[in-house]
Amino acid sequence: MDKSWMKLPDRFSQEYIAGVDAFIAFALQHNGGNNMMLCPCQYCANTTSQSATLVRTHLIIYGMRPSYTKWLSHGEEATIDEDHVEEPLEDEDEDEDDGDGFDGFDDIQDLLGDIHRATTVVEQQENQNGGGENTSESSQGASRFDNLLRTAQRELYPGCKSHSVLSFLLKLVHLKDSNHWSNKSFDMLLKLLKEALPTGDSLPATYYEAKKTLRDLGLDYESIHACFNDCVLFWKELEDKDECPVCKESRWKERKGKTTRIPRKVLRYMPLIPRLQRLFTNKEIASDLRYHKEKRVVEENMLRHPADGEAWKHVDRIYPWLADDPRHLPLGLATDGFNPFGIMSSSYSVWPVVVVVYNLPPWRCMKEPFVFMPLLIPGKKGPGMDIDVYLRPVVEELKLLFSSGVLTYDAHLGETFNMHAVLLWTINDLPALGSLFGYVPMGYKACPVCLDGTYSQPLRSKIGFLGHRRYLPIRHRWRKSKAFNGKNEGALPSKELSGNEIFAMLQKLDHLQGFKYGKKGDKKRKTLHKSVRWKNFSKKSILFELPYWKELLLRHNLDVMHIEKNIAESLLATLLNIVGKTKDTLKARMDLQDLNIREDLHLQNKGGSLIKPHACYTLSKDETLEFFRFIESVCFPDGFAANISRGVSYKEGKITGLKSHDYHILLQRIIPLGMRGFLEKDICDTLLQLGSFFRQLCSKTLRLDVLEKLEQQIVIVLCKLEMIFPPAFFDLMVHLAVHLPQQARLGGPVQFRWMFFVERFLCTLKSMVSNRAHPEGSIVESFTMKECSTYCSMYLHEIETRFNREERNYDGERQPIDRFSVFSTTFRAIGHKDDIILTQDLYDSLSCEHEDALIADGGGNVAFRHQKEFATWFRRKVIDLRNQGSPQVSDCLYALAIGPHKKVHKYSGCIVGGIRFLTKAREEGRKTQNSGVCVEGPHQGQMITYYGILTDIYVLDYPNERHIALFKCEWFDLQKNKPVRIDQDFVSVNTGKKWYKDDPFVLAGQVGQVFYVPDTKLKGHWQVVQKVNHRHLFDPENWNIVNENVSDNAASEDYAFQDEEAGDVLVDDSFGASILRRDDVCPEIVNDPKELASLKEGPISHDVYEEEDL
Repeated sequence: MDKSWMKLPDRFSQEYIAGVDAFIAFALQHNGGNNMMLCPCQYCANTTSQSATLVRTHLIIYGMRPSYTKWLSHGEEATIDEDHVEEPLEDEDEDEDDGDGFDGFDDIQDLLGDIHRATTVVEQQENQNGGGENTSESSQGASRFDNLLRTAQRELYPGCKSHSVLSFLLKLVHLKDSNHWSNKSFDMLLKLLKEALPTGDSLPATYYEAKKTLRDLGLDYESIHACFNDCVLFWKELEDKDECPVCKESRWKERKGKTTRIPRKVLRYMPLIPRLQRLFTNKEIASDLRYHKEKRVVEENMLRHPADGEAWKHVDRIYPWLADDPRHLPLGLATDGFNPFGIMSSSYSVWPVVVVVYNLPPWRCMKEPFVFMPLLIPGKKGPGMDIDVYLRPVVEELKLLFSSGVLTYDAHLGETFNMHAVLLWTINDLPALGSLFGYVPMGYKACPVCLDGTYSQPLRSKIGFLGHRRYLPIRHRWRKSKAFNGKNEGALPSKELSGNEIFAMLQKLDHLQGFKYGKKGDKKRKTLHKSVRWKNFSKKSILFELPYWKELLLRHNLDVMHIEKNIAESLLATLLNIVGKTKDTLKARMDLQDLNIREDLHLQNKGGSLIKPHACYTLSKDETLEFFRFIESVCFPDGFAANISRGVSYKEGKITGLKSHDYHILLQRIIPLGMRGFLEKDICDTLLQLGSFFRQLCSKTLRLDVLEKLEQQIVIVLCKLEMIFPPAFFDLMVHLAVHLPQQARLGGPVQFRWMFFVERFLCTLKSMVSNRAHPEGSIVESFTMKECSTYCSMYLHEIETRFNREERNYDGERQPIDRFSVFSTTFRAIGHKDDIILTQDLYDSLSCEHEDALIADGGGNVAFRHQKEFATWFRRKVIDLRNQGSPQVSDCLYALAIGPHKKVHKYSGCIVGGIRFLTKAREEGRKTQNSGVCVEGPHQGQMITYYGILTDIYVLDYPNERHIALFKCEWFDLQKNKPVRIDQDFVSVNTGKKWYKDDPFVLAGQVGQVFYVPDTKLKGHWQVVQKVNHRHLFDPENWNIVNENVSDNAASEDYAFQDEEAGDVLVDDSFGASILRRDDVCPEIVNDPKELASLKEGPISHDVYEEEDL
């Protein structure tokens, strides 16, 4: 019998399939009519009996065991002279290149094999456990896989050996997704391809047909009808109802007075469990899902991952069975609304619910391929407190995942396990947090952490959240100061309630009894008397149905992104006195008068007008224009931040078009430095401390001792701000900053718990709206196809995918590993290349400079005269040893001794370690700054930091394929003009004079990148140095115990800028600002009758307390 088909590499070829069919027929013929037989595939290895149909599928997907050359288990008789040892097939063509083979078939086989293996193993295990009653689902899954298999076997056109229909469609759809092609453009491309392909091709004619073909590779979604007023879902027991049992509204739309079968509102539900199970079907991802347990670096006092936080550790302590298996999944849930029409409509709001998995390493966690969207809540209004109605399907899945778990196949270990999951917390902005928590963040008790212990006071235009002195030590001198609100402070901070205490309290609240969901009619919340406790609670959250929810230490995260944005926006508006935005209004000045504080800033009556003195914290018009010029002069490194200067409007006197990340950079780095030249020192120091607090808090790596100091620092800073700004400045978002260090201690670094990843995800969803009549439907259809193409792209190795494409700042292939660090630096030179021949003088200069760096790297210092002589001696010595065949002379040492070729390459740019450097000449006219450099080095017996700019880049070629990049720099003179220390993070240097002109060269691997910001106080040539730790880089040595399969710098462009590690924190409570108003600026005269009339109103009364649905 011909068995040559067994060694064919393309298992989808007609020859191989014909051989499989012949084998099946032979086995059935010798099996006595029994349809069950041992499966000889590489996976089953004749250990498991399967049906003939399943054996055929296994042989096509996994292939026949190479050693099974005698089919003894399937009826073939053994000859007498044969021993019964299985021998592998002889492969005479093993080393020959099969030019007719199907390129990429291995990828498709791996893809189908992983899907089939995960499905069949789980089904077999369930059948063995007695759970095989879902035969319809099993047969449906088998039918879908058979369709995929047929598509994988079908040639793209008659005689095509390079692509099957499935492989070609997968690559086309992936290209569409990666390059954001529209559906129409894809249809046009398919039409053109069909015209170009030979007659009889099997390529679909439209994108719709292509989706139908590939749908079996993806995961389905369900359309669940919802009540128009958000009362219930028509799901499970209500699935057959035609009207809402709560509000009696019809489920169906009406047209021309007739009821149709078209639902009025539809929830798109993408089941979470199969998507989590699919993560484990890929070996690489399944391995990464064990990162937090097996590869994460664990250090005392350090927080690098949510697993380092107390909240995660607490779950492991109370549920130790979850901690025993690293494959159990800790999850985070986030939600936010967005307008799918952009600026076309401001009233439509769609709310996706997003789930993230925290097992993954930092460079994959929170990334879009691993962000799931189980729900898309329809518009046109946001769900508000009725979001629990829509969360019901996800909550049911979460309860199942925690209690009984789900049988899942782990491709990394090749076994099944019972997958469990636990929801650690939610990530939302403040309104969405209130909706999920069931707590209205409005009114006098608005803080979702302090709850009824929130301290607030009525002001003339709003409610002020002051009183941060209560967080100070009980004997602190500021507690007795009357500069804050005219009173002493003896109160202590409110006690934060545990989840169990909140749950028990919710069970007893009278005003929550009989609560019903829905928005029927005017559903404005009933006004409750001020004596009613806990009245901000409007419901018991559905999340309390999770059996572990009340045990968690951190249930709802305060979003650092939005808190930063709101504080920076208020700060910028007040400092620049932006009309309509500033907190320093007439009513704010009246608040000072009501509190009897800061008399110098009170409004003064002059006839029929009011005089508003110019406050010490507000810039004059001329100073505002100068600050705008400062903003326009700021240039950031590549990828650091957006071009903020584009939003400067001199005419309107404000900065427009700022995004959340812009405020993130402004608050931490630009506003504190820009205000140094305009405001009093105590005010500037307070702004610097505020920026330092958020800069340290937002570091990639946190330290527990630093967080303790940050808790003290933010209280001091807020108290200083209370002595500077009017009470109206202190809204709820300012107050929430006091709780951020505590949440960081519980949850770990903020990059795993803020909304930046959600905002990027919403932007992606917005781009998927192809049908504006049905935005939700078009989003879900596009998203499910994107899920499919993203998963399949893990197996496509011959085209660029999001998993294998080079980063923008890819720094090239690693050089051979050497003992000498000089040759181990990875770099990629960019820009125009000029080849120059070194003169002997320049050659000697470069050689001496290079040798000096190497010797310094070895720990010794050599005198100048010996340095010049050493190079010649070293070269001669190494050549002699190599000629003698000495094993001491490695290729690296020989290359070092011979020295570089006299022909060197000069570039204008170089990428080193994922960081882009450009010469000063190249960045002329650009709004980015990549020429700033710094390096550590000795000076007069001490190690100092040198600052300079990059002028030229040289690449030197050495023997044995070694290369070195040298940076030629101009170094700023730090001796005649001593650097000015601004705080523990910033230093100002004079860039007008240079030094070490005869020592300009430095190795590229020794250089750090900085950028320079004009010093508005010292002016002239003084520049403030800003050190850069790029947001897209993760150092594996700090993040991984095992560094296998991880590049030197795992990169991601999706992260907001963060410092690498939190440094030391200076808690400084010195404050001596006594000048409250500026007499050098003319006061504002107010004579508008409307404004004057509005000042006659008193502060907001506690009795006037109304809340609206969020």
